[in-house]
Amino acid sequence: MPKDKKRKVQLEYPCVWVYKIIGPDADEMRRAVADIICDRTYKISHSRSSATAKYHCLNVELLVESESHRTAIYDALKAHKTIKLVL
Repeated sequence: MPKDKKRKVQLEYPCVWVYKIIGPDADEMRRAVADIICDRTYKISHSRSSATAKYHCLNVELLVESESHRTAIYDALKAHKTIKLVL
């Protein structure tokens, strides 16, 4: 397949999805996730911290119902002032 043709991954919904979020304050990021995800069930776990503990990475795992649901959560996490990066 030519390099310029990208294949889109086909997901079957609903499915469990993990977002990696990175920011300077793990507690603030946990509160942000709680505010964004609201009453849905999710798991959040510490992934790692930088050598100087300036940045922390958390894994946020939850069931997403559709691609639009998955991207809406991604966009909300990305837009939050406490979260610097979402993967």
